[in-house]
Amino acid sequence: MAFQHVSVLPAEVLTFMAPRPGGIYVDGTVGGAGHTEQILRASAPDGLVLGFDRDAEAIKAATERLAPYKERVRLFQRNFAGLAETLAELKIDKIDGLLLDLGVSSHQLDSAERGFSFQQDAPLDMRMDSDSGSTAAELVNTLPERELERIFREYGEERWARRIAAFIVRARQEAPIETTLQLTDLIKGAIPKAMWEERLHPATRTFQALRIAVNEELSSLEQGLAAGAGMLSPGGRLVVISFHSLEDRIVKNTLRRLAQGCTCPKNLPRCACGNVPQVKVLTGKPVMAGSAELATNPRARSAKLRAAERL
Repeated sequence: MAFQHVSVLPAEVLTFMAPRPGGIYVDGTVGGAGHTEQILRASAPDGLVLGFDRDAEAIKAATERLAPYKERVRLFQRNFAGLAETLAELKIDKIDGLLLDLGVSSHQLDSAERGFSFQQDAPLDMRMDSDSGSTAAELVNTLPERELERIFREYGEERWARRIAAFIVRARQEAPIETTLQLTDLIKGAIPKAMWEERLHPATRTFQALRIAVNEELSSLEQGLAAGAGMLSPGGRLVVISFHSLEDRIVKNTLRRLAQGCTCPKNLPRCACGNVPQVKVLTGKPVMAGSAELATNPRARSAKLRAAERL
């Protein structure tokens, strides 16, 4: 299958990133390279874009798509959490913009063999980097029941986490859980049918939780945000698109903390902490897709964009 992914909020990304000629930009989640190409065009003739993605298929597709831009783009099959180390290798100490488009690409969802989707039968994998790390099957078949419950509750905000974990542990004592549909059937059995939500498949939250755990997505986000904000030049922009509440909460709280400055008690006559605001938040509320975009790309409905500018 050719790597296909429709970039969300494309006009909004350009507005908040504000790329310019000669700037150095990082796309921490290249995917299908739609946003990357936008930034390259807007920063012509000499802007540089560094692109990161853990998925080898994404890097291969992006390399082909971006070939006309030659030395203006450099791609790395790496986790964006290692941004600081990569920039140090390249002897780059400041960047003018960082974009993070989080979550799973359309290609990953539509490629049954990757195991991200509960709608197609496939090996229970879910790794963004197919060559490293534990698979979802390994977690499901080896983690203690309480740990599975924690993952489903914290990462999926699943109210039936305890019951789902119990069903999994009981089932794996009979035979390993190896495929997406095996797990989906277990989840559907664990949640009383009368409690299924009308517009949400019963397996959605559990699959989300497992994907986050397999790929360590939340810790990667925290590390990437901290590194990226610290390496922005004055006036540089940080733009993040998230797709569920856990990610959005981390982004919102991180930007709020970076914009806060002094944290001393109000009754102190003068500041003792020495903290100063590092960024100015550009989005009071998250920016979301409009009706025209949703009509052509329904997967954009949960996307939330937040942005900040380095002071």
